[in-house]
Amino acid sequence: MLLRTPLYDFHVSCGARLVDFAGWEMPLLYRGIVEEHQQTRTSGSLFDVSHMGRIWLSGKDTPAFLNHVLTRSVTDHRVRRSRYSLICSASGGILDDVIVSRDVKDWLIVCNASNREKILKHLEIQRDARSFDMQIDDRTLSTAMVAVQGPRVIELLSDFLAMDLKTMPRYGFEDSEHMLTRYKIFRSGYTGEDGVEMIFSAESAATMVQSLSEELSKDDSPIKPAGLGARDTLRMEAAMPLYGHELSESLDPISAGLGWAVELGKDFIGAEPLRVIAQHGPARKLVGLHLASPRIARQGSPVRSGEKNIGEVTSGTFSPTLQKSIAMAYVDTKLAESKTPLQVDLRGSLIEAAVVPLPFYKRSA
Repeated sequence: MLLRTPLYDFHVSCGARLVDFAGWEMPLLYRGIVEEHQQTRTSGSLFDVSHMGRIWLSGKDTPAFLNHVLTRSVTDHRVRRSRYSLICSASGGILDDVIVSRDVKDWLIVCNASNREKILKHLEIQRDARSFDMQIDDRTLSTAMVAVQGPRVIELLSDFLAMDLKTMPRYGFEDSEHMLTRYKIFRSGYTGEDGVEMIFSAESAATMVQSLSEELSKDDSPIKPAGLGARDTLRMEAAMPLYGHELSESLDPISAGLGWAVELGKDFIGAEPLRVIAQHGPARKLVGLHLASPRIARQGSPVRSGEKNIGEVTSGTFSPTLQKSIAMAYVDTKLAESKTPLQVDLRGSLIEAAVVPLPFYKRSA
């Protein structure tokens, strides 16, 4: 049986088309993927991201433990700040990419829904193997999480929540209260737009969203609900990697272009193999592609240079913002330079493509 988030009834009331995503019954779309995509780029959208794992860590050995399991050091991690990091296997493969947040007394790891049980088990094994004095508390099912994203979000939510979000730094967060509901609010997201992510108890989720629903239900509402379909096209335009596509246990962070999130000067699980890759250079790299056809390149589509297969598409879509077909792909490093002409094999049809810099889309400051 599929899991349901605390906002399931809200999705049904808004006419969402629900699908199975990583074992959760989640909204794929409400009105249409392109409409929801454009709503996010031009104004604002609310996404239910309660399916993502939320794991709290506490205890005196937590910083040492995190330095052991994360690719980035937490030694200089400031209170009420979040940062992107990765959790790797001993061979350097990516177990997951995560957001790590330091609060006053504890830490929070937000991981991908499909990896929650795997990451939870990994953390527990690593804690017990070295007898770290710390506690691990999975609160995914007892909390809810929403992302509100778009260029008008910060101003609108500042009024709605009666707090000045404009002064909150990117990847900063705060605790606050609205209508007697306590919540955490983070200035972060996964769309390429400005916005926030909020965590509150599962019991208060319906009340929090209900307080917005009167505005959300209006045809001209500046913030409307959006589903996983738009979330995917938005993150692709912003070239944000998705686990199971650009990231997996068979791929390493250096090849994925995430070397900036790997601190090879410290010891962590998988550090040595990654030092070797960094020293010699990866055999393949993640690149962006512009296709010379509106056809969509699906995951697994071969990338070719002449008669030779030199890579594989990881994600592709027709970009609503750019009005062209875009894709991300791993290709041989020697062919990863911008403007390199390649071809994508779409079910036997060779479509011309060119390597382009990532991200495809970047919001105005």
